Amino acid sequence: MGNMVNFDEDGGPRGHLAIPPGGSGPGVIVIQEWWGLNPQMKGVADMLAAHGIVALAPDLYHGELAGHDEMDKAGELMTSLPADRAAADMSAAVDFLLGHEAVEGEGIGVVGFCMGGMLTLLLAALRGDAVKVAIPFYGYPPPGIEPDWNGLNAVVRGHFAEDDEHFPSAGARDLEGRLQAMGKDVQIIFHAASHAWMNETDPFGIYDPELAAELWPQVLGLLQTELA
Repeated sequence: MGNMVNFDEDGGPRGHLAIPPGGSGPGVIVIQEWWGLNPQMKGVADMLAAHGIVALAPDLYHGELAGHDEMDKAGELMTSLPADRAAADMSAAVDFLLGHEAVEGEGIGVVGFCMGGMLTLLLAALRGDAVKVAIPFYGYPPPGIEPDWNGLNAVVRGHFAEDDEHFPSAGARDLEGRLQAMGKDVQIIFHAASHAWMNETDPFGIYDPELAAELWPQVLGLLQTELA
């Protein structure tokens, strides 16, 4: 359904843009896992578009990808991703969506998974002027790279695993409590699942189709409601 686009006329950052069959809808950024902007992540954007959302998945690795049998490469791509470049690319994606003729409304949403869940929260704090709703899945910024949370204005509804060696639930609970104490509209739901349970290509062998089928309608409903 979607296709690759440049965010500006000078050939800057690129991303997979999917537009609903009706031609318009609210705008949502989809942020990749550590594998990169692979077919599965493009498929998430396409699925959102099929449900009436203009979805843009930025290519934060600039064309680099890691296969599910290349975890060392995925880790290297994630840890070597320049923070300033990622922030600039995500912010450019926000501006691109806000200026796109197919996008309705004045704000956008962000959905991300794993590394993308962490970046979802970072982007929501960085672009509090534009991000109205943020839905991070099993990923949050560790204390050393937390942003200035004063910039966070979005409704945040996170979904995390009770058993997650990559992003432990204790850290997510701590972050939730601190943000709520700041008066932020943040709620995190902890599921009896393991990391990456939403990825239907099942890279870790723990995909939970029943839980995914339960949560996707909630995600879609929240995006449509908050971005109406």
